[in-house]
Amino acid sequence: MAPGPSTAVAAATESQTERDCTELGGQAKPACCPYFHQAVELIGRRWTGAILEILMQGGSLRFSTIAAAVPDLSDRMLSDRLKELESYALVERTVFAGPPVRVQYELTAKGQELAPAIRELKRWARHWLGASA
Repeated sequence: MAPGPSTAVAAATESQTERDCTELGGQAKPACCPYFHQAVELIGRRWTGAILEILMQGGSLRFSTIAAAVPDLSDRMLSDRLKELESYALVERTVFAGPPVRVQYELTAKGQELAPAIRELKRWARHWLGASA
């Protein structure tokens, strides 16, 4: 099946982004891609990767379920990280009328697109940081 117009546009945009990140100033010397750096800083914040991984496993989850799934994560830190992920449109917060009022969190399509990267990082961690670490 041939790629459609939107696939071609996405591929061209991704290709341009790669050029933007590798050809800074037309020089061949190594340089950190600003998009990569921003993504790593966001996902690499303490507890953020664990929260994303739990949401990838569980779908739409309540706050207490996420908190219970990540040991040593305080409610305050979980709340802060969920707000941050929501501000980047990676997580969607849904409030259900009560009583009691229920709040659930789930990954947006944008957040779900991180799944291959998270899976690969998990694979790498099991191999290199597992029992031999």
